[in-house]
Amino acid sequence: MRSILSFALGAALCAAATGLQAQTITLDQHFNHEMRKNVKGEAERFHYLWEEKDDAGFSILGDAFKAHGFKLASLDAAPTAANLAASNVYLIVDPDSKKENPLPNYIEPSHVTVIANWVKKGGVLVMLANDSANVELPHFNTLAAAFGMHFTNDRTNHVTDDAHFEDGAVSTRNNPVFKTASKIFMKDACDITTTGAAKPVLKNAAGATLIAMARHGKGTAIAIADPWLYNEYTNGRLPAGYENDKAAQDLAAWIKTLIKK
Repeated sequence: MRSILSFALGAALCAAATGLQAQTITLDQHFNHEMRKNVKGEAERFHYLWEEKDDAGFSILGDAFKAHGFKLASLDAAPTAANLAASNVYLIVDPDSKKENPLPNYIEPSHVTVIANWVKKGGVLVMLANDSANVELPHFNTLAAAFGMHFTNDRTNHVTDDAHFEDGAVSTRNNPVFKTASKIFMKDACDITTTGAAKPVLKNAAGATLIAMARHGKGTAIAIADPWLYNEYTNGRLPAGYENDKAAQDLAAWIKTLIKK
């Protein structure tokens, strides 16, 4: 059974061209495991996949990471010390609820232990949530809690339709993470609370935390309130002034700096 699908060739060529040392970012496909039938009536995976080029995919975000020297990989199995060992970054996005998957793979205490130990040794964990109606937060929060972070049930940046894009606007001007993007779009996100060593990285105008981080041993955990960098909002369809495409590059560059050499 395939557990890790690696798109190494393109990343290797990119890394060689830029002179960067390739690192591996692994996308979870176990806790997020959505299925649909294609035009042939066959079951297929979809939603937040590196190779997925339609609106729901992460192909543009993947290209941003490749541009910064990363190799892309995907993990279909539950995380273990062995199958995370080759990864520098582990990205978990929008874990399934029963609305999305009749038999969801929940994050259990054993997974929290494995992931926390991996971070402690130097890994970078990136957790992308959603508003509570569209993500399974109770189990996801057991993982976030290991690093002093919590995704709340509160919804912020609510956008009703395309005529109200400004309700999803967030200024990133002078933010230490976003070196080139000054205004981003993130709609219908949750809020994040922090305790202990965790701290906010980006807040919206209402004061809700949209990105937080915590150091844990030699590694870092990052919590983000929405899967906001999927193709629909990085492919140029946003009104002028929004810079999610630049933000994807900025995020990849920042995460690169957090990896222990």
